[in-house]
Parts: sequence; C-alpha cells; structure tokens
Amino acid sequence: MTNTTHDTRTEIEDRAILVSLVTDKVKRSGINPEYSLQELVQLAETAGVEVLDVITQNREVPDSKWFIGKGKVEELRMAIDGLGATTAIFDQELSGAQVRNLEESLDVKIIDRTQLILDIFAQRAKTREGIVQVELAQLTYLLPRLSGHGKNLSRLGAGIGTRGPGESKLETDRRHIRDRISDLKRQLDEMTRHRSLHRERRKKSGAVQVALVGYTNAGKSTLLNRLTAADVYIEDQLFATLDPTSRALELPSGKEVVLTDTVGFIQNLPHDLVAAFRATLEEANEADLILHVVDSSSPMRDEQMAVVHSILQDLGAADKPQIVLFNKKDACEPEQLEMLPTGEGQLKISAYNDQDLDTVREAIQNQLSGGNVTFRIPADRGDLNSAVYRIGDVLEQSLDENDILYEVRINKADYEKMGYVLHDYVQQQ
Repeated sequence: MTNTTHDTRTEIEDRAILVSLVTDKVKRSGINPEYSLQELVQLAETAGVEVLDVITQNREVPDSKWFIGKGKVEELRMAIDGLGATTAIFDQELSGAQVRNLEESLDVKIIDRTQLILDIFAQRAKTREGIVQVELAQLTYLLPRLSGHGKNLSRLGAGIGTRGPGESKLETDRRHIRDRISDLKRQLDEMTRHRSLHRERRKKSGAVQVALVGYTNAGKSTLLNRLTAADVYIEDQLFATLDPTSRALELPSGKEVVLTDTVGFIQNLPHDLVAAFRATLEEANEADLILHVVDSSSPMRDEQMAVVHSILQDLGAADKPQIVLFNKKDACEPEQLEMLPTGEGQLKISAYNDQDLDTVREAIQNQLSGGNVTFRIPADRGDLNSAVYRIGDVLEQSLDENDILYEVRINKADYEKMGYVLHDYVQQQ
C-alpha cells in the first residue's frame, strides 16, 4: 500500500475559538485589549482559520496552571463542544505546561498569538533566507515548550501550529533540535554576511537607500508598486509581504534611489521573530531615509505609530531622517482627515492618487537635498569634475579662466559618502 499525501487546507481544518485574558499587567502596559483581540481575529483569518467565537476574561494575574481560570476553562470546553471547534487560540503567550494542561482538558489544538504569527510567516516566506529565518524563530520558540506540545505534534494533517519545521523534526529530542538551531544560525550568519556585502557595494556605488517601514497592512507594498512599477504581492491581509523587495525609484530630477519594502510590524511582535529577522529589518537601519507608512484610516493609528517607533528604536534607526506618509486618506472620514498632523515631513496621501505619488517623490528629493553649493574645479581635474555629477544635480556650469564653476543641488546622502573629495573646492559666497 503506497502512502498518499492529501491536500489539507487550513480553511477546512481549523475552526477556532479565540481567548483573551485581560490582566492588571496588560492594562498597565498601554495595550488596548479590545484592539489586540480584533487583531487576533485578523491574524486567524489571515492564517485561514474560521473564527467561531471569542471569549474574554478579566483577572488580576494569569492562572499558573490553565492561564485562564478553571471555571472559564469549563466555559471554553462547552463552547468547543457546542460549536465543533478544533482549535483554541489565545491572544497571549502560553507556557508549555499551560498548553499541555489545556490540551488534556479540552482535547483540541492550543495555539497562542506568537505561534499564530510564526505560522503566518511560515506561509508567506518565499526566499531561502525568509524560510530559514522563520524556521529558526519557530524552533527557538518551541524548544522550551516541547513538553507542552505533545498533542499538537501528534495530530496528523496540516493547519496552524504544524507548518514550517514539521512534526518529524519537532518530535526528535532536544539535542537534535539544538543542533538544527545551530545549523540554521550558521546559514543565517552566512546570508547576513552576503546581505552586508551587498549593502556595502550599494554604498560604494553611491546608491541612496530609502526604506518603507510601517505597521502591517498600512499599504507599503502598494506604495512600492505604484512608485516603482514593481510587482510585489498585494493583499488586504496582515503580513501580505514578508521578504524585503528593493526597486529603483526615479525622482523628479531624474536621479534614481533604491526603495526597499520591509516586513510589517505588529504589537507584541514575537522577540524570537525580531531576532531572526534582524538582518532583514536592518535595511531600515542602513537607509539614508525612512518612509514611515501609516494607515490613517485605522482607529488605532496612534498606537500603531508608537509600535513602529518602538521597534525602530530597538533597531537603532529611530533617529534616521524620516517622512511620515499618512496613507489611505481615501478611506478616511472627513473628521479623521482633519485630525491628521500636517507638520513638516508629514504628508496625507493615497497610494492610488498619481498627484500624491508625485508629491511623495518631491518630498523624498527635498529631504535628501542639502541645498545648493557652488564648486570651483580646475578644468584639468577630470576626476573632480566627474565627482561633482555624482553628489547631486548640476544646475549650471560656467568657465572662469582655468576653472569650471558648478552650481549643484546637493544630495545629502551622496555628499556624505563622496563629498569629502570636493570639500576644498567649495566656492565661498
């Protein structure tokens, strides 16, 4: 008898009840529990899960054995039996012992928010680097919890919580998993080295780098596609884009910069995932300019912006020059538009409005510009004459005896990289 592989899709396999515990610690953290739960619904649907019901509980502290109270566990069991749920998804992180106790009591698959996010990343990773990063994050997350995932690992078929490393690897002992983690880290270190070399080559070539960052589903990929005629996958889902994509963007002056789309951020982004994707996220850290894309139609706009700022701080990129793009203005109510900030470096746009895209290009050019400078270059210094054209846009040139005068609109990023050779030739006003 031959083994047959069946196509087991999450849309069919997983029917879930979502569970959220609101503790005093959560209230003090500033996280909005209701919004976090709404986000969990979106995450579950993105993973292909049918959400049947939502259960919440308020407690001072989590129950050490069940996470939620024993009475709430019984309520959850009755809901599972009544609705025919196959999975319970918790909005907070569970310990291995809590997973084991809940599985034994409820006889369904138990998933927490972190594992759900990791699962979505496993679905979306397409490049070798992305796949390695996700598997490393999953194994790092699961290693201390192996004793609590017995039933999860023994359940046959696909579905959330079983993608990525797969049952066969996770059922091996801890030593083998640690060996696998070490191997993945070596692979990732090698990829990181290659990525660093690629960035260095871009720097040496004088390429100016602009990074798109923002909360997940803010519209970064749509903006990249519209600005550069790229073909990045777009979907109204969380984490529609995982692997970073770079494209050439032509500015009004004709100069080209490199525009890079990065993975979207989310509140409570798993630490292991941030660590695994650090090399990818460092595209933001290496950028000359950051475009912070904001979903201006979201009722949690300010909270989402705070999450992005916090992660940029962790990466060491919070002080980079930045333009805030309040995207999706076409989806805003009039009062929402009126409440948006309108200061310097803040634009209200729609990625589908051509005029707004021209405004974005102008803003990028102006942000990168360091004003106009006049250089007096000896006519016989061809090396310096060519350098002038690499550090900005030549607006005017004229002859003055044995020198050439160049009036140049400086590009700050280019000038920082190559302007040192021209420092002594600046024409004083």
